[in-house]
Amino acid sequence: MRWSINLAYAIGLIVTDGSLSKDGRHIELTSKDKEQIETFSKILSLKNKIGTKKSGYNLNGIYYRIQFGDVKLYRFLLKIGLTPNKTKTVGKLEIPDKLFADFLRGHLDGDGYTTSFWDSVFKNSFRLYTGFVSASDSHLEWIRDQIKRLYSLEGSLRYDKRARIFQLRYAKSASLKLINIMYYRDNLPQLKRKRFKIEQALGIIRKQTGMLEW
Repeated sequence: MRWSINLAYAIGLIVTDGSLSKDGRHIELTSKDKEQIETFSKILSLKNKIGTKKSGYNLNGIYYRIQFGDVKLYRFLLKIGLTPNKTKTVGKLEIPDKLFADFLRGHLDGDGYTTSFWDSVFKNSFRLYTGFVSASDSHLEWIRDQIKRLYSLEGSLRYDKRARIFQLRYAKSASLKLINIMYYRDNLPQLKRKRFKIEQALGIIRKQTGMLEW
């Protein structure tokens, strides 16, 4: 396998919303966003049919999924650190530094989030957070260390007892810089719904501060 922007992004999705079967061949991606499955299918040049399955975790009860067999990609994923039943065991992955932003964008589109709001106490303060989510604390510790090493940004790691997951979160200043790093140019593979939400928040911040870049 040859590394590329598309492959790094696709791996970010697989790490969060994907799974490797135990047969040494099949890979599956599941998402409530059909667009995400379509993008994944396009960048990996898959011809497999996109299916659906029901789940109580989604408000409309429908998830989209694609499953395909690719021994070469499967073995490549094993080589960089992924395994079947990876949810709580995934840790460090071998991702090239120059493509880490693309991997991170895929990770964000999979299980990550951005949230923004006006502070209820400080009325003129607009908050923005970017977060990455995993059931594996060692995986998020690795991401935190990579972001600090590559981009000199600090994030906080905490455990959400209610959801029983770990969250790596970046506050406003670091979040703005990280967003610029992940969305470093137009026409990158991305989930448009999340990008639109980010752009709405950035528009408010630009209007408030008069800054175009961070």
